[in-house]
Amino acid sequence: MEIGYTLMTEQSGPADLVRYAVAAEQAGFAFEVCSDHYFPWLDEQAHAPNAWVLLGAVAHATERVELITYVTCPIMRYHPTVVAQQAATLGLLSGDRFTLGLGSGENLNEHVVGGGWPSVTVRHEMLVEALMVINALFDGGYVTRRSQYYQVDSAKLWDLPTQRVPIAVAVSGAQSCELFAPLADHLIAVEPDAELAAMWDAARPGKATSRRIGQLPVCYDADRDPAIARAHEQFRWFGGGWKVNAELPSTAGFAAATGFVRPEDVAERISCGPDVDAHLAAARPYAEAGFTDLALVQIGGDPQHQQPFLDYARDKLLPAMRAEFTAGQS
Repeated sequence: MEIGYTLMTEQSGPADLVRYAVAAEQAGFAFEVCSDHYFPWLDEQAHAPNAWVLLGAVAHATERVELITYVTCPIMRYHPTVVAQQAATLGLLSGDRFTLGLGSGENLNEHVVGGGWPSVTVRHEMLVEALMVINALFDGGYVTRRSQYYQVDSAKLWDLPTQRVPIAVAVSGAQSCELFAPLADHLIAVEPDAELAAMWDAARPGKATSRRIGQLPVCYDADRDPAIARAHEQFRWFGGGWKVNAELPSTAGFAAATGFVRPEDVAERISCGPDVDAHLAAARPYAEAGFTDLALVQIGGDPQHQQPFLDYARDKLLPAMRAEFTAGQS
């Protein structure tokens, strides 16, 4: 299991995120994932720069790390033809270091275009069509489609990387695995669910083995109590679960919906403080579930929280994680 770093656009501005990307590469992280939001989850996080502009800068500022959108929604705020063009361009700028991570989105970010918010079944249907459009454009040549949700008129990507951009899709259950696995290369999931990975593999017989890409929030601090307080302030939004999170339209809604989440609740779900063994224990279920990649989120977007974490990761956390989870690495 390779260990990555999360460029969390909800908690840091773009210039800081580019600096963190460079420092994370230097610290030894294998890859970097980037959220793609129009809003932060909570007002306390206070940021939401454009992910694609950011990734273009990161592609030029870094040399080695793979870059992944985690995740882009190609069904409303972006038309799938635009996502395909952005992905192909980033593949070129990064020297084939980019993987396009996609998902069916959240109301919080997609409502801004004024198109309403469809049911989850409709969102899944839209994502299937979007994947078909993106794959067709990645194949090269002109694409014209008339389908239920998207019209494509003589679209063509004039600048394609020599290596086709891999596509990873976020899934949460049997329906999403059955729909998206045949149209994608890799799985994204935020829970260490081995059954989910098995359903994904069953839905794509005869195809190459998929990567399983997960994400884990942690909150490093030299003292555990301030880490818990910061995790509660900025990450309590997870308390409602993804079925709720996808439907809420505003940061005020997330603040109200998570008012019941206590600091001790956060401490039970998120590894906080300086204990390497605690962070290893939090990551272990992903390795046991067969995940090939795990991106860490350091909670707290200011340099005073990110740079100490990156130093800690370089000196202590990453060596311990590589020793336990990454075969053949020192």
